[in-house]
Amino acid sequence: MRSFDLNLARVFVLLYETGSVTATADTLHLTQPTVSYSLAKLRRHFGDELFRRTGRGLTPTAGARRLYEPLQRALAEIDGAVRQSDAFDPETMPGRFTLALSDLGEATLLPRLLAAARVRAPRVSFTVRALDVEEAENQLGRGDLDAFVATPVLTSHRTVRIPLFGERYVAMVAADHPRVRGDAVTLEQLAAEHHATVYGPSGHVVPREVLATYGLLDRVAVDATRFSMLPYLLEQTDLIAIVPEFVGEVFTASRRLRLVRLPFETEPIEVALYARHESSRSPSQRWLVRFMADVLGERVSPAQLPPSTGR
Repeated sequence: MRSFDLNLARVFVLLYETGSVTATADTLHLTQPTVSYSLAKLRRHFGDELFRRTGRGLTPTAGARRLYEPLQRALAEIDGAVRQSDAFDPETMPGRFTLALSDLGEATLLPRLLAAARVRAPRVSFTVRALDVEEAENQLGRGDLDAFVATPVLTSHRTVRIPLFGERYVAMVAADHPRVRGDAVTLEQLAAEHHATVYGPSGHVVPREVLATYGLLDRVAVDATRFSMLPYLLEQTDLIAIVPEFVGEVFTASRRLRLVRLPFETEPIEVALYARHESSRSPSQRWLVRFMADVLGERVSPAQLPPSTGR
């Protein structure tokens, strides 16, 4: 170990988590040739290729996977020992964070996040990008995002998944829908009605999968890309849509809409926060992850949401 530079361990862990020489260099404030030189030294030291280049970046070998946990844990302990002198104070320090949210997240989670930030972190601001579940992990690894919120379970060694709250699906219709009455809808009614569905990069695939399971895709009258258009569409038509319950509660609190139970159980979903591993986060990013998990990690009723007026 006397011949092993501890800085090489940090380069290794970041390469493992980001899969990118560029992102590692940016995080460590090094040049890309310096990171490549460090990788060459790591390969000689361990006698292993460690990473192979693929279309998705650097992919770790079996040897790298064995090394990652002990090296990451050691660095985390070292970082923890010195973190108090390297802290982010949200009350006095400015910070701008880039988040990726679906349109549902923008409508239901972003107001809570901003309301809390105005009180706890008055000098913090946010840039919000449209969530693309296919690209979000790569964007996180490259440093283009600080965090993102998604419902699909994404399993990658490059990110940490932090569950926030659970959801189930319900049906949503106009308050004065001419045929769907009461607090539940039958399978026969679902088959007789026409549907509005959402299919896009935000990852909510369950509604269309449910319709496909029961052979009802031919009853889809409109297939859009954003859930936020549903309240306007359903208010003025007799269409029916399957939506996450919390989102439906937010929509029905301000629009002429009703929620009704489905005649079957759908696969439960879990809204989760995704971020880089703690050892790869800056002090401000560590604060951000704790803040988002605290503010968003509790399912609240629409009555508890902050007003939609801007600040």
